[in-house]
Order: sequence, then C-alpha cells, then structure tokens
Amino acid sequence: MAITLQERFLVAAPVQAVWDYLLDPSRVVGCMPGAVLEEIEGDGTFLGSVKVAVGPVATSYKGRVKFTSQDEASRRVELTAEGREGGGGTARGTMSSSMLATEDGQTEVTVDVSVDVTGRIVQLGRGLMQDVAGDMFGQFVACVKQQLEDARSESASETSHEDVKAVAVVPLVLRSLWRSILRPLRRILRRPPPT
Repeated sequence: MAITLQERFLVAAPVQAVWDYLLDPSRVVGCMPGAVLEEIEGDGTFLGSVKVAVGPVATSYKGRVKFTSQDEASRRVELTAEGREGGGGTARGTMSSSMLATEDGQTEVTVDVSVDVTGRIVQLGRGLMQDVAGDMFGQFVACVKQQLEDARSESASETSHEDVKAVAVVPLVLRSLWRSILRPLRRILRRPPPT
C-alpha cells in the first residue's frame, strides 16, 4: 500500500540550525512517534525501529535509513528507508526535504514522503493509513518545531530504549473515522435546497 505525504511548515529558527538538526539522526528520532535509534553507521546510514499499535494490530518495523543526497548549498536532503516487521511485512520509502530561509529569519521546510507498506498493518485500509501517517507526521513536525524553537528542550531530545512506547494510534484512528463520517455529511449540508 503506497502512502504519500507532502508538507510545508515554518520553524522560528535560522536555516543553519534547522539544517544541522534535521541531519542529526539522534535528535530527529527523538521526535518520531514510536521510533528508536539503535546504531549510527559512518556512511550516513542509521539503524533503528518503529513501533505502531492500532487496536489489536501491533507491529514493529526494524530497518535502515540512509542519506542518499545532501546539498548544503541548496539546503536539500534526500534519504531512503527500508524495514521489516516480524510477520513478514515491509516498509520502503523515500523522503526529500528542502529548507529556505525567510526574510524574517525563520525557515520554511518542505517535505515529500513516499512509503510503500506491506503486512498486517495494511488491514486498516488506504484512507485510514493515510490519515494515521499524516497525524504521526504532524506529531513529528510539532516536536521538531518545539525542539528548535525552545532551547530549554534540548536535553529532552535524547530518548532511551526503555522510554519508547508504541505509537498511540487509537485516537488517530478515531479522528480519522470521525472525519470519514463528516465528509459525506458536509457534502449533503452544502447542497442547495431543491427548488
């Protein structure tokens, strides 16, 4: 099942600080819901895992992420990721990010993500998976912004293996189901009355 995300957000921090932060796996992983960094290899590759639990479906993907391109002059970075879960499912994806300094000293970050997932977790269906992935990415963005915008939170960026919990996806699923109920109702309510 293919999932794509495209996001653009502002961070109230200089572009160099955002660049340095997003290239530091030990800091970024602390903001990824359910993620654990296990090892950093010297060639821009790092190993880790992500735990996800949706009701009775719980899984953990263990894998590798590699920076495939870094262009500091244009502030662009690309990476690939692949992982496996115990039940034979897989996750493979790419992420491209670019950063642009704004006139007021902030940084505009643009991210394009494409992930192909197989295994038990796809039982949720494409729409629900897209919503859950979007909400998880929203949590990641909020954490990154907080970390960069609040110097006091720097000590909280380190996460131990014991502190990591599976992503609490049930609230995300409920929100997604609520949205799917509201969509048709909104269309009905927007229709002009019959004449």
